[in-house]
Amino acid sequence: MFWLFTSLITMKTCIIITGPTAIGKTPLAIEVAKHFSTQIISADSRQCFQELDIGVSKPSADQLLSVPHYFINSHSIHQTVSAATFEEYALTAVNNIFLNSNYAVMAGGTGLYIKAFCEGLDFIPLSNETIRKEIIESYNRKGLVWLQNEVKKNDYVFFRSGEATNPNRLMRALEVFLSTGRSITSFQIKNKKKRDFNIIKIGLELDRKELYNRINNRVETMISSGLLDEVRSLQDFKHLNALQTVGYRELFSYLEGITSFDQAVELIKQNTRHYAKRQLTWFRKEEDMKWINALSEETLVRETMRYLEMKSE
Repeated sequence: MFWLFTSLITMKTCIIITGPTAIGKTPLAIEVAKHFSTQIISADSRQCFQELDIGVSKPSADQLLSVPHYFINSHSIHQTVSAATFEEYALTAVNNIFLNSNYAVMAGGTGLYIKAFCEGLDFIPLSNETIRKEIIESYNRKGLVWLQNEVKKNDYVFFRSGEATNPNRLMRALEVFLSTGRSITSFQIKNKKKRDFNIIKIGLELDRKELYNRINNRVETMISSGLLDEVRSLQDFKHLNALQTVGYRELFSYLEGITSFDQAVELIKQNTRHYAKRQLTWFRKEEDMKWINALSEETLVRETMRYLEMKSE
């Protein structure tokens, strides 16, 4: 199954496997990590939370046993976890892995977290916690259109940047503006940090119809596996930032009588498809990304290993 090779990359190397949700990043990352006898750092902004399970599609217990993972069940929903948190955590993790291996694997689809790991982050001051809570509560009551209008009114520069359908990014932009009086874009600098290890980026892609079928099937599997019970157990914490995510918001609305159960499930599918589209838009901007078709797992592994061999020459 593997494309075996013996040449060595002299510089420590982190292999990043990314792409849209439900495309098969975890199985590939595990195969690559096993091949190099190394470990995986998750780059998913929700799988780190201990209280979330079914709705964030964590690796299975068997998968976690087969290869050690960092940033899985590492935090609580009551903690504030940001891209800056991830940057610090992941840099510590990768250095720990490099003590025993020339390779590390990172797998996940949170673009901002991967960017933070590879390039560092712009400095953005801490926002007012009261303002953050008020924005989240208003968004939960009034919805995306209200949030878009507020950002458009207060931070039009950010609004026109192409993030107008990403509620988490919109809420972050609004809270920064209301806390500082400045556009979040004004804090952005373009100086990339230079890491002391090599980075290889592999993006997984699929025909849109096939990807959307996988997304719809995954949502059905989540529902049959007990997602509603998981969401019901978290109702008291629905105001927390960790719960402002697809799969939880829609079922909170159902439990509050705002939508029917069938409507909530369809909204999860629809919003997950929209999220996958945003992920692809983000990663398509990466000039150093190697794109590999993920239709066949065996072919995907073979093509990945062939590419890694080429990069080692």
